[in-house]
Amino acid sequence: MTDPETPAQGPVTISSSSSERAPIIYFDGASCFGHHNGAIQIELAANLLMPVGAAVRVDVVQTAHLRCSVAAALALREALDKALAMYKQGQQQPAEEIPTVKN
Repeated sequence: MTDPETPAQGPVTISSSSSERAPIIYFDGASCFGHHNGAIQIELAANLLMPVGAAVRVDVVQTAHLRCSVAAALALREALDKALAMYKQGQQQPAEEIPTVKN
């Protein structure tokens, strides 16, 4: 995660007033993808667990329709690659021992 006080790469500065209003999009996978008129199109989907008597049925619902330019798609891929590398690095570090608290 980047420092919120540090502007993004280049001359772009993200407005701090937009942070609270931005939606959080959760997804379990990309249900389909393609391109049209130069725009990258990706449909994001999530699993819903629906009770059916004593059993459970899994319904898949679309959670977002992602549309972006090729440049934005490349930037997103770079951000995902870097986030996954950070996650992988964290998984390789030994777990820290929890200190004993004394009152």
